[in-house]
Amino acid sequence: MAYLPIVPQRLIEITQLFSVHYFEYTSSYRFSGESHDFWELLYVDNGVVQVVAGEETHNLSRGQMIFHQPGEFHALSANGAVAPNLVVVSFQCRSPAMDFFRRRILFAGAVERTLLARVVEESGAAFSTPLNDPNTQTLTRRSGGPEGSEQLLTMALEELLIRLIRQGESLPDPRRSRLSQVDGLPAAIAEYLEQRLDQPLTVEQVCRDNMIGRSQLQKLFHQQTGGGVMEYFSRMKIKAARQMIRDGHLNFTQIAEKLGFQSVHYFSRRFRAITGMSPSEYADSVKMLAEASQSLSDNRTNNV
Repeated sequence: MAYLPIVPQRLIEITQLFSVHYFEYTSSYRFSGESHDFWELLYVDNGVVQVVAGEETHNLSRGQMIFHQPGEFHALSANGAVAPNLVVVSFQCRSPAMDFFRRRILFAGAVERTLLARVVEESGAAFSTPLNDPNTQTLTRRSGGPEGSEQLLTMALEELLIRLIRQGESLPDPRRSRLSQVDGLPAAIAEYLEQRLDQPLTVEQVCRDNMIGRSQLQKLFHQQTGGGVMEYFSRMKIKAARQMIRDGHLNFTQIAEKLGFQSVHYFSRRFRAITGMSPSEYADSVKMLAEASQSLSDNRTNNV
């Protein structure tokens, strides 16, 4: 019996690398801009930057990334208050699937951040070119570098792009109406909070990263939710905690740490204040409901 092979399909194929950077800019940094005939990914690892992309201007904060398509003029500047850290990767990819990234601003979750870190790590292993040199025009291979670093770098970047295409989640197109909202809040702020459930945010930090005044922010949240931004953020954390408890993969201490609580005791107090029960009480009630649901499903199957 003869085996019949297939050639694996490649959704994304990166054919050339031009630069990989990790920049730690000052709060006053400004880049006047350029354009080139290949793709460029810019990810904000910390702080806030204003990015010009063609005829549009965007304010990006930690966790957001933008893709500059070939031929698109782009520039950036810090906001004068926060020193930004950026990952910038320039590459050639002529795969039709890259059309997804045109005029897109996306959020990086934990998996995407890990892949970006791998790109930076493997670049440092593969090339002697400094990661923080803004004048890099060609990468210099490192003598005696570990085998396969360039391939691992490319694979991580391709996986990142594929995962972003799969999730298909982006901020609202800034050319369209800003009415896209979550719980009556601007989607950008709601997404900002969602991406930082593992952090102990402050009102000042939320205002700074979203370039909004404290009174304006608090007024917005009181109008739409009846409470303050920190109360809303706390409820988001507890909602995530309830999901983690249902998943059953982490204990309460691990959940508290994962969601940025000071201690498991403080987590338990916040959980009870919002849900009316302790985490263990909630876990028991979920198990009871799950068993009842499964029993009902089994009965229905037996009666068919």
